[in-house]
Amino acid sequence: MKQIKQILFFASLLMMASCNDKTKTESVASPPEWSKEVIWYQIFVERFNNGDPSNDPTIASISTPSASFPVPDDWAITPWTSDWYTQEPWAAKTGLGLRETMQHRRYGGDLQGILDKLDYLSDLGITAIYLNPINDAPSLHKYDARNYHHIDINFGPDPDGDLAIMATEDPANPETWKWTSADKLFLSLVEELHSRGIRVIVDFSWNHTGVLFWAWQDLIKNQEQSAYKDWYEVTAWDDPATSGNEFAYKGWLNIMSLPELKKTGVTGERKHGFPYEGNLNDGAKKHIFDVTRRWLAPDGDVSKGIDGFRLDVADQVPMGFWREYRQVVKSINPEAYLVGEIWWQTWPDDLMDPAPYTNDSIFDAVMFYQAYRPARGFFAEAEPEYDARQFADQLLFEWGRLDEPFRYGMMNVNATHDSPRLLSCFANKGKYKYRASPHEDTAYISGRPDEDTYNRVRLYLVHQFTSIGSPHIWNGDEFGMWGGDDPDERKPLWWEELKFDDETRTNIKPGKKTYDQVGFNREHLEFYKKLIRIRKENPVLVSGAMDFTVAEDKILAYSRRNNNGDLVSVVFNLGNSPYMFRLPENGTYTDLLTGNEFTGNEVTVESLSARILKRSK
Repeated sequence: MKQIKQILFFASLLMMASCNDKTKTESVASPPEWSKEVIWYQIFVERFNNGDPSNDPTIASISTPSASFPVPDDWAITPWTSDWYTQEPWAAKTGLGLRETMQHRRYGGDLQGILDKLDYLSDLGITAIYLNPINDAPSLHKYDARNYHHIDINFGPDPDGDLAIMATEDPANPETWKWTSADKLFLSLVEELHSRGIRVIVDFSWNHTGVLFWAWQDLIKNQEQSAYKDWYEVTAWDDPATSGNEFAYKGWLNIMSLPELKKTGVTGERKHGFPYEGNLNDGAKKHIFDVTRRWLAPDGDVSKGIDGFRLDVADQVPMGFWREYRQVVKSINPEAYLVGEIWWQTWPDDLMDPAPYTNDSIFDAVMFYQAYRPARGFFAEAEPEYDARQFADQLLFEWGRLDEPFRYGMMNVNATHDSPRLLSCFANKGKYKYRASPHEDTAYISGRPDEDTYNRVRLYLVHQFTSIGSPHIWNGDEFGMWGGDDPDERKPLWWEELKFDDETRTNIKPGKKTYDQVGFNREHLEFYKKLIRIRKENPVLVSGAMDFTVAEDKILAYSRRNNNGDLVSVVFNLGNSPYMFRLPENGTYTDLLTGNEFTGNEVTVESLSARILKRSK
């Protein structure tokens, strides 16, 4: 009786959501249809694959005046297969801590490295790539742009030649912009990806630039006489009549290497974790729109351009700008996809409301951490821990804040460049992203997780690939990489053909060192490939309605149905004993995970296991 009441409870919630959708979606545009069907794969280029050692970074190309310490004269590229937790000779000589010297590490990943792995990506089954920033920048992460309108010089085949080409341009005048060798290689990569049926979006931050950005450099030199003096949040100008330097400005999160673009026309209260009204400086905005056109339609040809943008720290940028930005993007390519990054309303407990950002005025989606955190609470039994009913309630709440079309176009992330890798996030049971690395908590499990963690991660992945929204993979998670929060989630990828040094398991902790053998995990990869095939071969898992049928203690089950009569039931048993699952309808079912067939109305689900049961028509 308790189970029946619970089913009715969820049915009533879904009916209310459905009724609301009838009124909410009448005037709501939908995200691009392709965005609801894809399997996302996120690439951090510097750490993905070094395909061309001849273009590796140099001291000159990574140096910046805002660095916490100068790049040492004996600096060198870090060997790809070396122990992550061992300092390089140049780093050890500085006497600085590992986390600080890691900021000068480079491994040489580049665009050729992606081209060399296209067969791997196609075989994996992904259908959309999200690239972390590839704009020209000195950092490893590229959020500190030197140039928005060029690809990083060390990602292409001719860094020196590209610098020479850039020197002939007026960066403020798009009519003078040329295509560098890195730009051309990137456009070739886009063409090759498209030929394989793979979409590509690129990450940009319109909230700030780096201190080597061309407009900022002019401002530093010319101060109040600069044509770009109103582009940035300058709080005090230098007084040439004094010996000191009074120049001051606002850096994003007080990070002075990332000067903020000026926000204009701000009305009302600007409160962290909430949207606010306003815009960007007109000059900076025009440049951003010009850059956007360049990559969406190179030389005016949309077919050669990218398929959209991932937009960094979107909550820091005024809503007025985002409304204009969407109009510009959609006027160039109506099928372009816009996904925003929004994070914490109150860290580390409350994530932001995605609704103001996910609609026909702003973005097509956000990176949906809001769905991942409760899933972690259920599948990993991590803080805050959820039982099945609480987890289902939380998903219904998050989906209920969005118009129905946008639920299906969400980017369903778990791990990214800004969070612990999935295995490490499950191995550590504390609050999500709170003291989530050995650099912050010496008790943090930063080495190889135990087998229970692998099992629970795979149960979660079954959910991720059978739920509403498009699954997302952080590069390397699919072959079993582990690592805590920044910088440890950004290790160079453990490719199968490479042999890696053992990794210091106790890393920065005092005492005797122990080691983990690291490398490619074929079994884990094959599980990802199986789930990708299951989702792609069963459209009901993409577009079907979702109903929770059981949600009690450690047992969760839901069904996906569509108008073609397809029915798939997904059931999880996180308990300690077998569970007899009653099928929603009599018939013959195939467990898509094992290939086993069942006839009747009940199926046994073993402890800590899942089934994906498809009814035969």
